[in-house]
Amino acid sequence: MILPLNLPVHDSFSDEELLAFSLANPELSVERDEHGQLFINMTPTFAISSSNNSELITELGICNRKYKAGKVLESNGGYFLPDSSMRVPDVAWIRLDRWNAMSISEKKSFPHLAPDFIIELKSETDSLADLQNKMEKWITNGVRLGWLICTDKQITYIYEAGAPVTSIKFEETISGGSVLNNFSVRLSDILEY
Repeated sequence: MILPLNLPVHDSFSDEELLAFSLANPELSVERDEHGQLFINMTPTFAISSSNNSELITELGICNRKYKAGKVLESNGGYFLPDSSMRVPDVAWIRLDRWNAMSISEKKSFPHLAPDFIIELKSETDSLADLQNKMEKWITNGVRLGWLICTDKQITYIYEAGAPVTSIKFEETISGGSVLNNFSVRLSDILEY
Protein backbone atom coordinates (compact mmCIF):
# COMPACT_ATOMS: atom_id res chain seq x y z
CA MET A 1 0.00 0.00 0.00
CA ILE A 2 1.34 3.42 -0.94
CA LEU A 3 0.38 6.29 1.35
CA PRO A 4 0.81 10.04 0.88
CA LEU A 5 3.07 11.67 3.44
CA ASN A 6 1.81 15.00 4.75
CA LEU A 7 4.37 17.32 6.33
CA PRO A 8 2.63 20.54 7.39
CA VAL A 9 5.84 22.59 7.60
CA HIS A 10 7.02 21.54 4.14
CA ASP A 11 5.02 22.04 0.97
CA SER A 12 7.50 20.04 -1.07
CA PHE A 13 11.06 18.76 -0.95
CA SER A 14 13.80 19.94 -3.28
CA ASP A 15 15.84 17.21 -4.95
CA GLU A 16 18.58 17.66 -2.34
CA GLU A 17 16.10 17.53 0.56
CA LEU A 18 14.44 14.42 -0.87
CA LEU A 19 17.81 12.74 -1.20
CA ALA A 20 18.69 13.68 2.41
CA PHE A 21 15.27 12.43 3.62
CA SER A 22 15.78 9.12 1.77
CA LEU A 23 19.27 8.68 3.23
CA ALA A 24 17.98 9.44 6.74
CA ASN A 25 15.15 6.89 6.31
CA PRO A 26 16.65 3.96 4.35
CA GLU A 27 13.91 1.60 5.52
CA LEU A 28 11.30 3.62 3.61
CA SER A 29 10.57 3.44 -0.11
CA VAL A 30 9.89 7.08 -1.02
CA GLU A 31 8.57 8.58 -4.26
CA ARG A 32 7.60 12.15 -5.17
CA ASP A 33 4.98 13.07 -7.75
CA GLU A 34 5.22 16.04 -10.11
CA HIS A 35 3.32 18.21 -7.60
CA GLY A 36 5.84 17.62 -4.81
CA GLN A 37 3.66 15.16 -2.85
CA LEU A 38 5.69 12.42 -1.17
CA PHE A 39 4.46 8.83 -1.12
CA ILE A 40 5.70 6.10 1.18
CA ASN A 41 5.36 2.41 0.44
CA MET A 42 4.20 1.07 3.79
CA THR A 43 3.87 -2.62 2.93
CA PRO A 44 6.85 -4.97 2.75
CA THR A 45 6.80 -7.14 -0.35
CA PHE A 46 5.17 -10.53 0.05
CA ALA A 47 7.34 -13.57 -0.73
CA ILE A 48 5.69 -14.31 -4.08
CA SER A 49 6.10 -10.72 -5.31
CA SER A 50 9.71 -10.68 -4.15
CA SER A 51 10.38 -13.96 -5.96
CA ASN A 52 8.71 -12.73 -9.14
CA ASN A 53 10.67 -9.49 -9.07
CA SER A 54 13.90 -11.48 -8.64
CA GLU A 55 12.98 -13.67 -11.62
CA LEU A 56 12.36 -10.61 -13.80
CA ILE A 57 15.68 -9.02 -12.80
CA THR A 58 17.50 -12.33 -13.37
CA GLU A 59 15.96 -12.85 -16.81
CA LEU A 60 16.82 -9.32 -17.93
CA GLY A 61 20.27 -9.61 -16.31
CA ILE A 62 21.11 -12.83 -18.18
CA CYS A 63 20.21 -11.21 -21.50
CA ASN A 64 22.07 -8.04 -20.61
CA ARG A 65 25.19 -9.94 -19.58
CA LYS A 66 25.20 -11.74 -22.93
CA TYR A 67 24.79 -8.62 -25.09
CA LYS A 68 26.36 -6.02 -22.72
CA ALA A 69 23.99 -3.35 -24.02
CA GLY A 70 23.17 -1.55 -20.78
CA LYS A 71 22.76 -1.69 -17.02
CA VAL A 72 19.99 -3.47 -15.11
CA LEU A 73 18.86 -1.75 -11.90
CA GLU A 74 16.65 -3.18 -9.17
CA SER A 75 13.73 -1.83 -7.17
CA ASN A 76 15.64 0.48 -4.81
CA GLY A 77 16.86 2.83 -7.55
CA GLY A 78 15.12 6.20 -7.85
CA TYR A 79 15.12 8.61 -10.78
CA PHE A 80 14.55 12.36 -10.87
CA LEU A 81 12.35 12.91 -13.93
CA PRO A 82 11.79 16.00 -16.11
CA ASP A 83 8.38 16.75 -14.53
CA SER A 84 10.18 17.15 -11.11
CA SER A 85 8.92 13.81 -9.79
CA MET A 86 11.17 11.13 -8.35
CA ARG A 87 9.97 7.66 -9.26
CA VAL A 88 11.11 4.14 -8.37
CA PRO A 89 10.36 1.20 -10.71
CA ASP A 90 10.59 -2.48 -9.80
CA VAL A 91 13.13 -3.09 -12.59
CA ALA A 92 14.94 -0.60 -14.82
CA TRP A 93 17.37 -0.79 -17.73
CA ILE A 94 19.56 2.02 -19.04
CA ARG A 95 21.41 1.84 -22.37
CA LEU A 96 25.17 1.55 -21.88
CA ASP A 97 26.02 4.79 -23.72
CA ARG A 98 23.64 6.72 -21.45
CA TRP A 99 25.03 4.96 -18.35
CA ASN A 100 28.61 5.75 -19.37
CA ALA A 101 27.68 9.40 -19.93
CA MET A 102 26.67 9.78 -16.27
CA SER A 103 29.22 11.06 -13.79
CA ILE A 104 30.23 9.04 -10.75
CA SER A 105 28.32 11.48 -8.53
CA GLU A 106 25.16 10.91 -10.60
CA LYS A 107 25.59 7.15 -10.27
CA LYS A 108 25.94 7.54 -6.50
CA SER A 109 22.62 9.41 -6.28
CA PHE A 110 19.21 9.41 -7.92
CA PRO A 111 20.14 10.35 -11.50
CA HIS A 112 18.26 13.03 -13.42
CA LEU A 113 17.14 10.75 -16.25
CA ALA A 114 14.42 8.38 -17.31
CA PRO A 115 15.50 4.76 -17.80
CA ASP A 116 15.07 3.37 -21.32
CA PHE A 117 12.99 0.43 -20.05
CA ILE A 118 11.09 -0.16 -16.82
CA ILE A 119 8.95 -2.88 -15.29
CA GLU A 120 6.27 -2.32 -12.67
CA LEU A 121 5.07 -5.55 -11.04
CA LYS A 122 1.60 -5.22 -9.52
CA SER A 123 1.54 -6.75 -6.04
CA GLU A 124 -1.50 -7.87 -4.09
CA THR A 125 -1.72 -4.52 -2.31
CA ASP A 126 -1.21 -2.24 -5.34
CA SER A 127 -3.98 -0.32 -7.07
CA LEU A 128 -4.09 -1.07 -10.81
CA ALA A 129 -5.37 2.46 -11.55
CA ASP A 130 -2.47 4.02 -9.60
CA LEU A 131 0.06 1.85 -11.45
CA GLN A 132 -1.49 2.66 -14.84
CA ASN A 133 -1.18 6.36 -14.00
CA LYS A 134 2.42 5.82 -12.93
CA MET A 135 3.17 4.03 -16.22
CA GLU A 136 1.76 6.96 -18.19
CA LYS A 137 4.02 9.29 -16.19
CA TRP A 138 7.05 7.10 -16.95
CA ILE A 139 6.36 7.29 -20.69
CA THR A 140 5.59 11.04 -20.61
CA ASN A 141 8.94 11.60 -18.88
CA GLY A 142 11.03 9.75 -21.45
CA VAL A 143 10.89 6.01 -20.75
CA ARG A 144 10.83 4.34 -24.16
CA LEU A 145 9.25 1.02 -23.11
CA GLY A 146 7.47 -0.11 -19.97
CA TRP A 147 5.75 -3.29 -18.86
CA LEU A 148 3.05 -3.29 -16.20
CA ILE A 149 2.83 -6.94 -15.12
CA CYS A 150 -0.39 -8.06 -13.42
CA THR A 151 -0.04 -11.57 -12.03
CA ASP A 152 -3.64 -11.63 -10.78
CA LYS A 153 -4.89 -11.25 -14.38
CA GLN A 154 -1.86 -12.96 -16.02
CA ILE A 155 -1.62 -9.99 -18.37
CA THR A 156 1.17 -7.54 -19.13
CA TYR A 157 0.27 -4.04 -20.31
CA ILE A 158 2.87 -2.68 -22.71
CA TYR A 159 3.54 1.05 -22.71
CA GLU A 160 5.64 2.48 -25.50
CA ALA A 161 6.38 6.07 -26.43
CA GLY A 162 4.16 7.20 -29.28
CA ALA A 163 1.99 4.06 -29.29
CA PRO A 164 -1.29 2.99 -27.69
CA VAL A 165 -1.16 0.70 -24.66
CA THR A 166 -1.39 -2.95 -25.66
CA SER A 167 -1.59 -6.13 -23.59
CA ILE A 168 -0.23 -9.65 -23.86
CA LYS A 169 -1.07 -12.83 -21.95
CA PHE A 170 1.59 -14.56 -19.86
CA GLU A 171 1.54 -17.64 -22.15
CA GLU A 172 2.65 -15.50 -25.10
CA THR A 173 6.24 -14.39 -25.68
CA ILE A 174 6.81 -10.74 -24.86
CA SER A 175 9.74 -8.91 -26.38
CA GLY A 176 11.79 -5.81 -25.72
CA GLY A 177 11.05 -4.56 -29.22
CA SER A 178 13.41 -1.92 -30.59
CA VAL A 179 14.45 -0.85 -27.09
CA LEU A 180 15.80 -4.27 -26.02
CA ASN A 181 15.88 -6.06 -29.36
CA ASN A 182 17.55 -9.21 -27.99
CA PHE A 183 15.25 -9.63 -24.99
CA SER A 184 12.16 -11.85 -24.98
CA VAL A 185 10.50 -14.00 -22.36
CA ARG A 186 7.35 -15.98 -21.74
CA LEU A 187 6.26 -14.82 -18.29
CA SER A 188 4.32 -18.04 -17.62
CA ASP A 189 7.72 -19.80 -17.61
CA ILE A 190 9.26 -17.67 -14.86
CA LEU A 191 6.51 -16.14 -12.68
CA GLU A 192 4.28 -17.63 -9.98
CA TYR A 193 0.69 -16.48 -9.67
